[in-house]
Amino acid sequence: MKNKSALIIGGGFAGCSTAHQLDLLGGWDITLIEKSNFLGAGNKTRWYGGHPYTFGPRHFLTPYEEVFKYINNIIPLRLCPEHEFLTYVEKDDSFYAYPINMQDVRKMPDYKNIEIELKSSKDINKINSAKNLEEYWIASVGETLYSKMIDKYNKKMWLVDDCKDIDTFSWSPKGVALKDGPRAAWDIAISAYPIDINGYNNYFPFATKESNVLLSTRINDYDIENKRVKINGENHTFDIIINTISPDLLFNQCYGELPFIGRIFHKIVIPTEHIFPKNVYFLYFANDEQFTRIVEYKKLTKFKSNSSLLGLEIPALNAGKHYPLPFKSELSKAKKYLDLMPENVYSIGRAGTYTYAVDIDDCINQAMMMAQIIK
Repeated sequence: MKNKSALIIGGGFAGCSTAHQLDLLGGWDITLIEKSNFLGAGNKTRWYGGHPYTFGPRHFLTPYEEVFKYINNIIPLRLCPEHEFLTYVEKDDSFYAYPINMQDVRKMPDYKNIEIELKSSKDINKINSAKNLEEYWIASVGETLYSKMIDKYNKKMWLVDDCKDIDTFSWSPKGVALKDGPRAAWDIAISAYPIDINGYNNYFPFATKESNVLLSTRINDYDIENKRVKINGENHTFDIIINTISPDLLFNQCYGELPFIGRIFHKIVIPTEHIFPKNVYFLYFANDEQFTRIVEYKKLTKFKSNSSLLGLEIPALNAGKHYPLPFKSELSKAKKYLDLMPENVYSIGRAGTYTYAVDIDDCINQAMMMAQIIK
């Protein structure tokens, strides 16, 4: 018997995995509200030119074995530990692995200068006392590597004129962890992607099969203190609310709007079966290009075709709420909103926690943790 009611705001991975965790607990009458006409958000597989793709690369990368087992039991995953990505440095006209590793550094034309800088960098005190992203990276790897691989990329990623404006950096790969020899984009994480050509699509209806899903629906008014919302002109009260959208929206942006960096996304079909090197799934560009990243989707999907699909991403304001800004002022503002959440109101996911370093696995993990709290 369902004697408790739950409202989930948002139908991406955070919202859908929350719906499934509540369903597993039993006893919950679950309503999920999603403003678009589909579930899955950017993780939904779409098709262009006969090719499957998602909005940006959505490989499943996790250090959580329990989370991997959970999703793998629902939508079987294919392990892809061979996955690499490269960064193009125009100054050297070369592609280098990222995070930066010494195997590539020794091949750089200015290695002698870099070697001198490396010997005087890695000062833990300077790294720990860094006040901004520029100070952090220069203290970690020296000015030459910073200028070639970090500076311009982060300026366009976060749409700033100076990396000194970025005053948090715990989310940034650690320059102090510069290693000798090749390394992938992770050290201990499991890397995988769905085997099914539709990617994650089958997960979303499975996770919400016992929920009342309202697509193309917006909440007209929020009374979070009383766990009451207005939907289609009618008030509805719930025992718990789980939010996965930007928390400022729940409080009429009373402390001001929480800004996000969005993405202009271009799809390009190329008349050749393969484009990137064998194990390279996507490329970063650390120069004056407008775009930050290009993905070759066949590397993820293993789709068979005589052509290949590329996805090119350009950072932009007012182009979706994809990346919370890593500025102390905005994180402080987000905390004010999160502190307004009363008992039995939870906020999870990348947007819901206003945390950049939250991916698919973190959304699922947060949903599992929340279920343990409320059961």
